[in-house]
Amino acid sequence: MEQKVEVQSADKVKIQRPKNTQKNNDYAPRSRIYVRDIKGGMEYFRRIFGFILLAVFALLPWLTYQGEQAILLDIMEQRFRIFGLTLWPQDFTVVALFAIVAAVALFFVTTIWGRVWCGFMCPQTTWTAIFMWFEKKFEGPRNKRIKLDQRKMDFDKLWRKTGKQVSWVLVALLTAMIFVGYFTDVRALFVNFFTLEAGFWATFSVLFFTFCTYGNAAYMREIMCTHMCPYARFQSAMFDKDTFTVSYDVNRGEPRGPRARKSDPKEQGLGDCIDCYMCVQVCPTGIDIRNGLQYECIDCGACIDACNEVMDKMKYPRGLIRFTTERNLSAKQKSEKTNPWRMKSIGYFILMLAVTAVLVLDIATRIPLEVDVLRDRNALYRENFDGEIENVYTLKIVNKSQQDHTYTVTLEGFDTYRLVGETTKQVEAGEVGSLPITVAIPPQLLTEQVTDFSFVVQSNDDSSVKLTHETRFIYE
Repeated sequence: MEQKVEVQSADKVKIQRPKNTQKNNDYAPRSRIYVRDIKGGMEYFRRIFGFILLAVFALLPWLTYQGEQAILLDIMEQRFRIFGLTLWPQDFTVVALFAIVAAVALFFVTTIWGRVWCGFMCPQTTWTAIFMWFEKKFEGPRNKRIKLDQRKMDFDKLWRKTGKQVSWVLVALLTAMIFVGYFTDVRALFVNFFTLEAGFWATFSVLFFTFCTYGNAAYMREIMCTHMCPYARFQSAMFDKDTFTVSYDVNRGEPRGPRARKSDPKEQGLGDCIDCYMCVQVCPTGIDIRNGLQYECIDCGACIDACNEVMDKMKYPRGLIRFTTERNLSAKQKSEKTNPWRMKSIGYFILMLAVTAVLVLDIATRIPLEVDVLRDRNALYRENFDGEIENVYTLKIVNKSQQDHTYTVTLEGFDTYRLVGETTKQVEAGEVGSLPITVAIPPQLLTEQVTDFSFVVQSNDDSSVKLTHETRFIYE
């Protein structure tokens, strides 16, 4: 049977299901959410915060440091350049520690303030808000969008829909190009893409992320938050009675019901909620916050602004819907207050500081040099014309800094030795230099078949850049 869409007086779109359909077997398809525009303190803060994050995202790949792109995550070359820091596959611990810090920080914030990451900082929320802004500019506010979708296609509807789609595609394309610019030369990317000179992978990446951005922000929207994002599923494990979330004050609002503005709700046996559905109409995930805490709620605070606006018109106190805790709502005594600094939050905070300290220490003590020693496997050893025993090695010197360096190779472990071949090697920034070298040792110093010694590689330009690599000298 077909489903009918009914627009109520409160401008709430709902789906009426056939009466003979059982609830347990009912498949409820996704109904479109027409989000109402709202103004208020939470909305202004969210817009400002979103604009700051958007500006950071858009500007970072364009910054230069020491003549190079400041942030370049070059996957093809297997190196990440982050301002003065260059990370290689061998530096996976730095990336892992950074990810752990980010995860623990998210847990810490969630424990105290709930799902504010989703409502104020998540890229899905930010880009959805941008797409909804263009939608409002072309199609008008909520009521007009509902009527526009219900009427047949005409010229007015065609140009509005076309303009909206074009703006969405342009925003998605620009977003994709900036994102791909983190992984390749962003300036060359913009020039080559529009002149059709970009390579296959660069073009494919831009088009792929354009499609993803367009699909997520234009159509999937709340589906990403309610069905695909794992954070929505495990967030409840970090919630407790002292976690601040967007909540409806049942004791104050119930029983709800419409009434005249000048009437006394107490005489009618009503609470402060006038059942206007404004909190539902402004919700980007389409939930009714009055039904209690739900995993779909992203703590954006839009319902707070909507409810406060209604309370102002009714001349009721604000805060019927507010950021509060379960303990505050159910407190029977005024002395019982929420304690944000409890064992769980303190534990996350200490863990975050500890991992951050390890990360900072790892970066601070990191030597921008990597040395690998390869033995010549064709011959374990050989004796030269002077009677010395020779072993042949190849040193792979990785310059992990962003400046060119000249390195000198010496030995530790033998009192008398001779190095045959070049003992210095210039390696460009971020490159790998290969240095073949032969070690000659007098046989009287070799009392065992295998003798441990170390190559010492030191930069001539910076004495603090020094690395020792242990290896073996073989003589049978």
